[in-house]
Amino acid sequence: MSAVAEAIVREYFELHGFFVRQGRKYLAPAKGEDDQVDFSICNPRCNQTTAENFILSSADLKNVCKAIVVVKAWHTETFSPTVLTHAPEIFRFVDPAVFKQAAKAFGQDGSLLKILVVPALPQTSGARNQSIELLRGKGVDAVLPFRTMLADLIDSIEVNRNYQKSDLLQVIRILKNYELLRDSQLELFRPRRRKKKATD
Repeated sequence: MSAVAEAIVREYFELHGFFVRQGRKYLAPAKGEDDQVDFSICNPRCNQTTAENFILSSADLKNVCKAIVVVKAWHTETFSPTVLTHAPEIFRFVDPAVFKQAAKAFGQDGSLLKILVVPALPQTSGARNQSIELLRGKGVDAVLPFRTMLADLIDSIEVNRNYQKSDLLQVIRILKNYELLRDSQLELFRPRRRKKKATD
């Protein structure tokens, strides 16, 4: 997982009040059971996990108490049924031994979700539903798209504040200051380009 993707995930969950614990920061020659999970997260304001939606939005996070998070930062990929079928490494973190090892960080209390951070799911409903069925069938409880996280981070950044303790947030602030990034709600009012009329 790249450092940028790691920073996006960490900042996003911290923005929503989660305690975030990262696994080992070095790469072992062979990944062990405790190297398969990227983050363990805990929401201190949550009493009971009720994950109603498989594709999480920021509004759903208030119902996530504890979870293990695995990030697949394949930003040029869509997690289609074909990709999921031919990439078994995506699902290593749901292996019972790996999950048991990761769950030790939380003790024995409460349910623990398995969240997969993905670049994108298919746009068409049929392929998307197939991907969701495959993910659920392998034991994934929920997915969180990178677009959701990035849009939320962009919206939360204020150009007149200094985010010197976070390089990621500082870069987003600078891009917004120079109007290279815009809040998602402003996109609704962006004027459409007029089509050029064909001339004889």
